[in-house]
Amino acid sequence: MDQLFAPPRTLVEQQRMRQAHRSAARALLLPAAHGPESWGWQGRTLSRRTGDRWLRVVSQPQDKPLGRLWDGAAAAETALPRTIPRPRLADVMDWTAGEHRYRAEVSELVPWPVLQRGGPVLEHEADLPNVWWTELRGALTTLAGVSTDRLAVRQNWIDRNFPTYLGMPPIQITAWVTGHADLHWGNLAADHLVIFDWESWGAVPRGYDEGLLHAYSLATPATAARIRHEFAHILDTPHGRIGELVALAQLLQVAGRGHHPELRGHLERRTQHVITQLTP
Repeated sequence: MDQLFAPPRTLVEQQRMRQAHRSAARALLLPAAHGPESWGWQGRTLSRRTGDRWLRVVSQPQDKPLGRLWDGAAAAETALPRTIPRPRLADVMDWTAGEHRYRAEVSELVPWPVLQRGGPVLEHEADLPNVWWTELRGALTTLAGVSTDRLAVRQNWIDRNFPTYLGMPPIQITAWVTGHADLHWGNLAADHLVIFDWESWGAVPRGYDEGLLHAYSLATPATAARIRHEFAHILDTPHGRIGELVALAQLLQVAGRGHHPELRGHLERRTQHVITQLTP
């Protein structure tokens, strides 16, 4: 995989994470890391190739609760069917140093690049074969049927944020499925379908994953149309539209904090369109 987000703003934080990555590689008897660095959101994770493996190090201040993201990859390895195409987790190691907890996750190295380098928003139309779309539909269908007590989206978030970001009363979710919960173009391989980054997975409103991927595609109309076609059996239903609205509300919150400015207008127009479809 290639770099997904920018490194931490301060050199001190960058050096801390690089040292943690080197320490993990030595402790796990892995070769020295090489190749590009892959940073996670706000420098929380750092991943690099180590020999024929991929080493990802997660960091969390000790004075903050770990939360569901901490064990998402390990939980996915044991709970999800092998038929869902994803990097297999080989080893996990936890330790503390200074004011931080760390977790090292060793997974198989996937040789194919992600579809969008540098972020989740698709910048160019995705020219993908029919089999890729068939495999994605099958993977999400299988995932939706997995039983889990992990919550990726919470009703209380919807209750608080629908009025703020959608200008409408909150909706009580009645159709929940298990989802990836961070389905975007930086987490999907191009040459062969592989879905990366399973730290967020859990229960989501039906249509959330599909709506999120569609929202990240709004600047590329042909690809957005392909998603609407491939997932019409979900997105064109009342439950699917509600799930898409949840995804849109979350991205509007992110855009309101200054991220993905190129999407904001698209998100606002799509939101109004979906709300209109829900109106009797």
